[in-house]
Amino acid sequence: MGLPDIKTEAARRRTFAIISHPDAGKTTLTEKFLLYGGALTAGAGAVKARQGRRAATSDWMEMEQQRGISITSAALQFQYRDCIINLLDTPGHRDFSEDTYRVLAAADAAVMVLDAGKGIEQQTLKLFEVCREREIPFLTWINKWDRPGKGALELLDEIEQTLIVEPTPVTWPVGLAGEFKGIIDRPSGNYVRFERTARGSTIAPEEIVPAEQALIDEGDVWTAAQEEVELLDMLDRTVDQKTFLACESTPVFFGSAMTNFGIRALLDGVVDLVPAPSPKPLADGRRRAVDSDFSGLVFKVQAGMDKSHRDRIAFVRVCSGQFERGMLAVAGGTGRQFSTKYAQTLFGQDRETVDTAFPGDILGLVNANDVRVGDAIYAGEAAEFPPLPAFAPEHFMVARVRDTSKFKQFRKGIAQLDEEGAVQVLRDPDIGDQAPVLAAVGQLQFEVAVNRLENEFGAPVELTGTRYSIARKTDSASSPKLRAMQGVDVLQRANGMHLALFESKYWMDRVLSDHPELTLERLVAEGGLG
Repeated sequence: MGLPDIKTEAARRRTFAIISHPDAGKTTLTEKFLLYGGALTAGAGAVKARQGRRAATSDWMEMEQQRGISITSAALQFQYRDCIINLLDTPGHRDFSEDTYRVLAAADAAVMVLDAGKGIEQQTLKLFEVCREREIPFLTWINKWDRPGKGALELLDEIEQTLIVEPTPVTWPVGLAGEFKGIIDRPSGNYVRFERTARGSTIAPEEIVPAEQALIDEGDVWTAAQEEVELLDMLDRTVDQKTFLACESTPVFFGSAMTNFGIRALLDGVVDLVPAPSPKPLADGRRRAVDSDFSGLVFKVQAGMDKSHRDRIAFVRVCSGQFERGMLAVAGGTGRQFSTKYAQTLFGQDRETVDTAFPGDILGLVNANDVRVGDAIYAGEAAEFPPLPAFAPEHFMVARVRDTSKFKQFRKGIAQLDEEGAVQVLRDPDIGDQAPVLAAVGQLQFEVAVNRLENEFGAPVELTGTRYSIARKTDSASSPKLRAMQGVDVLQRANGMHLALFESKYWMDRVLSDHPELTLERLVAEGGLG
């Protein structure tokens, strides 16, 4: 056999993220994608992992399972039709919006999940704004149609008015929310009627019903759905690939992840509509062709995914070329070469060794200690991608180890959390790691940090509050003057970035007014996506 063609392999990839407001059903949808993709099998009324693995959920962290929320992002790969699907599940909670932003940097599109009863929620709007800013096209999945909710036309109007994007339904529900019968597949005109399965643990049987029979079986419900579809046709609300890719329209799908109604249509939509990997922009404005030398973007670093392996995994989106396990690659941040011997594909918490990968694929590089979040890694021609922005923290706590004999573990844990971006770690050069300041977008980040420091590193910690409420990026020239001021402190991140911390926005504005010569720059967002 000859060598695989990189362009052909890239064309088979579909790499997308799932985003939503908490409790909209994102994690359930993720698991049902895996079920329909053949990556999971059903048994005993629950979705279980293939090949006898542990229960396959994207929420692998113990805190996630206890609270029923997504805290970390997860990468999952499976095949569907003739494509390789790379699915990135993102944190749903606003406190982890910085992680969501990084994950979106590795995606070619997104699926936005809406609760049919709630419509556009605050987090949904903020996530959409990130998609638009990053020019990431998105499909919309209106979930929970098996429960009472808003009208379908009302939801379309809400999407259009709130997001300023044209909704173009691919499927249309037959039956009001809470009385879900099936969907009309608009491209084919077919009526697809569903049957429930026990607890949604198996693929929902689908029956193609002719229009004449649908009228007999469903009566007024069918007539109402047909009239709404005719209205959509009159308004020319049909999918347009050009406006979709420009983030000016969003293909819409209706269904219920819990009962598996409409899942196949949505997954077909991902294959048909999500763009294959394309040339990625570089920091200098050029684009790196998918069939050029190997390059990848490190968008996440995570430790503690498997308690039996105290290792560190760098999540890498392959951007160009062919990856081969064992190849020597360069870490863009340090310029050092490192071995890729321990390369894996990821299935939630589970791992499999991978020998080759192509643009769009997500790799886990184990113990690649020279790479950091935002780094490019490459072989051959050097690559540098635009930097991933840091979010402006709003909450600040001083961390101290409660047992001084555990200081070594504490320092190691703090460094690990900082590398992962789980929380920002700020240090006073005169104090070092004795009492670092943890800076976060949301309070839940502190809970995760304390939990991981105690359970992964054996370092019990105590957090105490600070008087700070806002941060600005500064530089080494301005730092001494700022440090000398009352109500201001300047701390450093491990990458050398200086952050000036202020007691209040009022005091910061006064400093800016009185000392316009000082460098005080906003970070990407105040309060992340919240």
